[in-house]
Amino acid sequence: MRVGNLSKCVTAAAALLIAVACGGTGSSSSTPAPSADVGRGQLQGAGATFPEPFYTRAFYQYNQDHSQVSVNYQAIGSGGGIQQFTKGTVDFGASDVPMNATEVAAAGGDASVVQLPTILGVEAMAYNVSGVDKLQLDGPTIASIYLGKIKTWNDPAIKSLNSGATLPGTAITVVHRSDGSGTTYAFTDYLSKVSPDWKSTVGTGKSVQWPAGVGAQGNTGVGQGVKTTDGAIGYVEYAYVVQSKLQAASLKNQAGKFVQPSLAGATAAAASLKNVSPTNFSITDSPGAAAYPIASYSWVIVHKDQTDVNKGKALVYLWKWVVTSGQQYGKDLEYAPLPTDTQTYSLNQLKTVTNAGKAILSS
Repeated sequence: MRVGNLSKCVTAAAALLIAVACGGTGSSSSTPAPSADVGRGQLQGAGATFPEPFYTRAFYQYNQDHSQVSVNYQAIGSGGGIQQFTKGTVDFGASDVPMNATEVAAAGGDASVVQLPTILGVEAMAYNVSGVDKLQLDGPTIASIYLGKIKTWNDPAIKSLNSGATLPGTAITVVHRSDGSGTTYAFTDYLSKVSPDWKSTVGTGKSVQWPAGVGAQGNTGVGQGVKTTDGAIGYVEYAYVVQSKLQAASLKNQAGKFVQPSLAGATAAAASLKNVSPTNFSITDSPGAAAYPIASYSWVIVHKDQTDVNKGKALVYLWKWVVTSGQQYGKDLEYAPLPTDTQTYSLNQLKTVTNAGKAILSS
């Protein structure tokens, strides 16, 4: 996919975003804007589906302003992105959870890998239950649903959270990711914090042994599975919920408030964690009345030493723009901008990327 080609700028997974991604909002220029040398070439990336709508929109806009730089991004899941980055088949990998120490070692070690957060979003609990237009859930109940212990929508645990609602006896179909996924990591990280039963029997990870349900590929696959199955529930990045017109449950946060997924909820969750880094990144189940409980950063992974100076410049200046000016293109797609301190961290990480021993980005 050459992002500069309008007819191809939206992948199958982001097809619903065509009006926004290909010029529906934001400014664009008919000729490249004057700028310093930002490199040139086509960049290859792969990984998380969570940020794909934002990346599609941002990469398209960047190409409009810098026609010498284009991006081919394949949304194959965080696990796939890390694998492709480690194999050296892409210029950058994308994951909703940073590489751990073992993964970093496999990719060459700390001296070879740079990781930076790029955008902030939330995961919605999408559901499809006939006759139920409003639904409230809490963490322990969601954990029991995904453990296969709550099997119908009129279970007493769900009814107790939805006083006055008429809940049917429809069987619950649990939909989860089948691929290695940072979205799954954030979801299971949240469940491990709110449910000791979940933590001890399933735990946290990009891939886990699911006790119940059916698997689907990517956020798009989970969203489609929910949309086409009466009685289904699934965890999906909120942009896909909005674009697919799915219903999303209100979740009870740590402060005891039921909140809908939102940009404000993501921002409130992120405010609770300072000094974000690849070893300090979890913002699920954050404190605060406005915090949405399943929020997370999305990350990009690049090689510290860039052997091709032109592609190295293209890579570094692209991500400098994404984490600064490019943040504006996330709002209409239900992504929240990086907090100022996290944005500074990302820029400082980019300053460590070099070519021939010299920093590519000096300011």
